[in-house]
Amino acid sequence: MAPAARALPSDGRGHAGRGAAFVLLLTLVASVVQAEAAKDPAARSWRIDTEHLFGFVIGTDVGNVGDKEVEAEITGGFGKRPGSYAALAPSFEYEFVPIDNLRLAPSVISAVHSISGVDGIDDRQQAAFDGLSFDVRYRILDRSRSGVGLTLNAEPHWGLVDETSGQWVDRYGADFAIAIDHELVPDRVVAAINLLYQPETSRLHTTGVWTRDATAGIAAGLMVQVFPGVLIGGEGRQLWKYDGIGLDRISGRALFVGPTMYARLTARSWMIAAWSAQAAGRAVEIPGALDVTNFTRYQAKIQFGLEF
Repeated sequence: MAPAARALPSDGRGHAGRGAAFVLLLTLVASVVQAEAAKDPAARSWRIDTEHLFGFVIGTDVGNVGDKEVEAEITGGFGKRPGSYAALAPSFEYEFVPIDNLRLAPSVISAVHSISGVDGIDDRQQAAFDGLSFDVRYRILDRSRSGVGLTLNAEPHWGLVDETSGQWVDRYGADFAIAIDHELVPDRVVAAINLLYQPETSRLHTTGVWTRDATAGIAAGLMVQVFPGVLIGGEGRQLWKYDGIGLDRISGRALFVGPTMYARLTARSWMIAAWSAQAAGRAVEIPGALDVTNFTRYQAKIQFGLEF
């Protein structure tokens, strides 16, 4: 059994300060983009597209036939007890739409870990190639026609690095999602809900032991277009971690909430930035108001896209 959790070290305030700085950065970027948009009359007619609108939540739009783009993304998890913990997953993705309602996107993923003094995890300073993934989204309902969008998402992946500890593993899994979205106010306010299931199995190289686990959850996001091509909002995700892929024994739960921003930088480029903090949670049989055993204290994401 994992050791009892202790109080967060003093650097927890540093994480909170970085979160506040992150929100300030979003506001500054939005102001700059708004100023540029005001100079371009064509930009004022930008319509909401939810394909890349949210941070950790996904929308139902998948693009048009023939669309192609490249995306660079960094997601990160920060904060475990005690000590210092950061895990980043930089990735590069190529996306294309071969037929109506179908979006395909292979990705190359790396892993960066900086861990010191965390209970149950070896200290590590490491950057490595991790693996590959292949994202498939199929839209069943088009929001522009039916009023509500519905898309199914499956993303199988293979990896060589344990996401939490940074140890070398053989890792196989998939992320499944059902996405629903609706414009509460046309071209102004949009909301989305995701149902999530993420099974994974891995074999630790040092011991040869196989482990299986799964994450299930529900996520929701709300975005408001404050300037043409600039939307600011928030997301909430309730996640449950299970031992085994059959959701038979829960090991912890966590609620993440935080701000998100989307900005259309040019006619062919965009960015997303999101920050989430664990607002509530509990690891099974481990005392504490939060679950920093199965999850991190904070999560962040920044993504840039270029269409061509």
